[in-house]
Amino acid sequence: MLGIDTNVMVRFLVRDDLAQFEKARQLIEQEVSAGKQVVINQLVLLETEWVLRSRYSLTKQQMMETISALLDARDVHFEDEPAVEEALFVWRDAHADFADCLIGARNRRLGCRATASFDVKAAKLPGFVGT
Repeated sequence: MLGIDTNVMVRFLVRDDLAQFEKARQLIEQEVSAGKQVVINQLVLLETEWVLRSRYSLTKQQMMETISALLDARDVHFEDEPAVEEALFVWRDAHADFADCLIGARNRRLGCRATASFDVKAAKLPGFVGT
């Protein structure tokens, strides 16, 4: 199993540096060809979403499509994939950030009865309470 960092993930998705994209592609392909998993942990996912939104100006819709495509890909696996799927589902109709949706989904899976937040938008999410 091989975990990848945000910079590898971004290069793979954006392809703005062809040499680094090719290295990332080959790395992922090597692991998959060897029958091993490539893992995207939740921190990398959150950083990637932030970088693509803030640096590359991807829209929410583009981010949702990107994350959905990664969920459908056989060559990468997410840490706690059900939480990522739930977060994406909640985010579709929410005004809160993707990070807040993932935090809420992950906390529910950890057995939390609710997630407390000072963030007004996050507090409106299912399973959140405003403080």
